[in-house]
Amino acid sequence: MATTGPKLVSEAGDNAKARDQLIEAASQIMREGDTIDLSLSELSLRAGLNSALVKYYFGNKNGLMLALLDRDMGNIVFSLGALLAKDMPPEDKLRIHIGAVIDTYYAFPYLNRLLMRMVRDSAPAEAARIADLYLKPISKVYDALIAEGVKAGKFRKIDPQFFYFTVTGAADRFYSSRLVLRHCYNQDDFNENMRDAYREHSIDLIMRGLLV
Repeated sequence: MATTGPKLVSEAGDNAKARDQLIEAASQIMREGDTIDLSLSELSLRAGLNSALVKYYFGNKNGLMLALLDRDMGNIVFSLGALLAKDMPPEDKLRIHIGAVIDTYYAFPYLNRLLMRMVRDSAPAEAARIADLYLKPISKVYDALIAEGVKAGKFRKIDPQFFYFTVTGAADRFYSSRLVLRHCYNQDDFNENMRDAYREHSIDLIMRGLLV
């Protein structure tokens, strides 16, 4: 007898695909709804899969959130490490990085809010894992990038920690302001033209404060 509605996955070969579908569906819901909250029923409809698979793959909804964070933050840490290793002037590295942060938060505007919630609400061991995997490596790369520019005589001596908050805050605050955009500027959402303009604005403004 034929059945309809969200489906359970039975074939082992489909496991990775179904897991990724659930993670991507959660990402889409958060991005489109400008939220870090979602219901399992909404997730099931978006992914086209039975919500019972959340428990199967992730243990619970919090486990799904952690998997989403691992996907998005893992890509950031890898890319930032690769950028640090490149043979190019430090000021070019930072221009590329600032632009990448703006683009990342355009794609995943929920990212910083999700990160802060997972650190705040997770058990101490899990919060420490998140910090060790993502927050500390990013902080170390920022230390190295700033030190490299200062040594080359390109950057003023600034606090790398403050620089981290400046760059992250510029991206997070902008893309979490959809309601301000709507009620003050009569625009429903951000678009690629606005993203590109804000990227150039941010790079110019931040680099002017950093360069000697």
